[in-house]
Amino acid sequence: MKRKSTFSAIGGYQPFLFCIGMYFVALFFSIFICSAIFYAVNPKSEVAKTGPAVAEKTAMMSSGKQVLLTVTNK
Repeated sequence: MKRKSTFSAIGGYQPFLFCIGMYFVALFFSIFICSAIFYAVNPKSEVAKTGPAVAEKTAMMSSGKQVLLTVTNK
């Protein structure tokens, strides 16, 4: 007597699909982690020049209006 197999063919690919899925999840997170580390070590030039400790700053908007910005440290 032969047993009939009722399992679908996708069941045999489950470990392979799981590894592929985990690879893409790890790749997705590693891109964000590596870019965060890169930008922490090499900040953008505008941020590095002005610095975060500016108390008051006057900025020019694209429309040419002058806007006063206030930054407070708590």
